[in-house]
Amino acid sequence: MKEKKHRHLPDHFGMVSRRDFLKFCAVAAAGMGLPLGSGLKIAEAVANLKKPPVIWLSGQECTGCSETLLRSTHPTVEKLILDLISLDYHETLSTPSGELAEAARKKSIAENKGKFILVVDGSIPTKDGGIYCQVGGKPVLQILRETAPKAMAVISIGSCASWGGIPSASPNPTGAVSTQEALGDKFKVINIPGCPPNPYNFLSTVLYVLTFKKLPDLDDKARPKFAYRRLIHEGCERRAHFDAGRFVLEFGDEGHRRGWCLFKMGCKGPETFNNCPEQLFGDVGPRSWPVGTGCPCFGCSEKGVGFTKAIPEQANLKYFTPAGVPFQGTEGVKPGGGALCLTPSTAYPPISVPEGHGATTAAVAVAAGLAGAAAGAGAVAAMKIGKKESPEGAETKKE
Repeated sequence: MKEKKHRHLPDHFGMVSRRDFLKFCAVAAAGMGLPLGSGLKIAEAVANLKKPPVIWLSGQECTGCSETLLRSTHPTVEKLILDLISLDYHETLSTPSGELAEAARKKSIAENKGKFILVVDGSIPTKDGGIYCQVGGKPVLQILRETAPKAMAVISIGSCASWGGIPSASPNPTGAVSTQEALGDKFKVINIPGCPPNPYNFLSTVLYVLTFKKLPDLDDKARPKFAYRRLIHEGCERRAHFDAGRFVLEFGDEGHRRGWCLFKMGCKGPETFNNCPEQLFGDVGPRSWPVGTGCPCFGCSEKGVGFTKAIPEQANLKYFTPAGVPFQGTEGVKPGGGALCLTPSTAYPPISVPEGHGATTAAVAVAAGLAGAAAGAGAVAAMKIGKKESPEGAETKKE
């Protein structure tokens, strides 16, 4: 497809200019690691007059995943969602409400069977038949299981939908589970974890599915590799302080004010896969992510870490590097070329060395003894210089 076909965008693009739209598609393609020219394919797919429909179901959630979408730019995700993609059903953003909203959902599903993308936000309660979260008098569990078989793809957005999140934390009174667990193995669910997730990771995944009619490459936890293939620790702006042994020991201390590593404060960056350091949040410039603002990563995008491990608990410092060829390890095949063994903090020198204390008498005596021994050994070696043994074993001096 040649670029000239997009000289005039369809009317449903609203106020989005042709230049900004093509620029966004090119950036989205680059962010997913796609070949040169894929941006135009994405533009062609989205520019279709028949806007791709999206059905957004909400379970046990806080609406944070919807809020993060509405606070993005280049161009605004709300413009893309409302003008470029047909958001046929969303409990927060839909114009109709009540029975009219439910009627719109059923109509869209019937008219677009096998063509719409199902997005699930929030965990799914399963205890007592899922009665703890209902929409229109129906458990979300039932709505999900009725809708998923008719969708083109199913995407879980946020940690609650991906892993169960806060609602599934112990003691989990509602029996909350992830979308994948609620649907079983019959469906391949794409997980976009995060609390909240980065909106561009979600939007790039939607564009990929619409453009290529297939799922993007996923890791062993069904996350898109283009966004979740590297440890947060690898791209962290505080990594140099970790390597140098400079750690924050208390919020507000000198190290915290100077931007030192937050590992000892419970940062889970060394065991969490996400592109937070590169993608950032809010489009407001550098350091606009939790660690950049002085808050330890708590591993929201990693199953079994966020909402599971204690916040002050230190991260596991042995993980597989996500770069290179597949690596067969003890936990199965990983997307890395080998084990990334990070030096434990106990092997580092102290952050600050005590000052004003002279050496003890014992230390001076030991040092003097070592110096004397070294001098004596040197003298003996010097005496042998220039001498050689005779055949009879006697030493003779060189002339």
